[in-house]
Amino acid sequence: MTKNPSIQELSDTDKYELIATLEHKAVKEFVVDQITSGGKVAKLFMIYQLLMLVTGALFLGIAVYRVFKNSPAQLYYSLGALAFSFSVLVVIHEWMHGRALKLTGAPRVNYGGNLRKFIFYAEADRHVLNGKQFQLVALTPLVLVKAICLAGIIIFYNQPIAYFFIILMCIHSLFCAGDIGLLGFFESHKDAEVYTYDNHQERKSYFFKRVKYP
Repeated sequence: MTKNPSIQELSDTDKYELIATLEHKAVKEFVVDQITSGGKVAKLFMIYQLLMLVTGALFLGIAVYRVFKNSPAQLYYSLGALAFSFSVLVVIHEWMHGRALKLTGAPRVNYGGNLRKFIFYAEADRHVLNGKQFQLVALTPLVLVKAICLAGIIIFYNQPIAYFFIILMCIHSLFCAGDIGLLGFFESHKDAEVYTYDNHQERKSYFFKRVKYP
């Protein structure tokens, strides 16, 4: 497997070009710009997002309706999923990012966030990632949580607890918007060899592309 360039090597302007600098305080604006850019990844995610929102609203409506039929369990599980999503699931989501970063060889992973803006992160300071590695890190929570929720729905499909997994799956899709937005950036440079790394002290992410090959 080809080794990623070091940060020092990325600074060689004869071989690499800095194509974007993302200030972490502006990550929401960056993500929105990427998702609305019209790329294939963004379009597919928007369709998926819409499907999840409609599904979540439908089953939440059914859960409320069942209360009037003397069957409140579905609503209890739905509300439990809401509470779980905006607390425990946030931690699980970032932990999954962290484990994926470890798989790419990151020696250390830092976790943090801004509760007021409801932005959370897992980062490996000054650890260079290539496109495929970034894809692994970005998609790990989406794929794993989706798989767990689908398994729960299948196993408990005729029981009220199935509503917990349905609502959980739908809400989690919202958490993945930032990951998909950043993947959209890589898609917009799919014909180039792109690398990225985070600088924790500067609170910035840098994106480079190779312009000269050995």
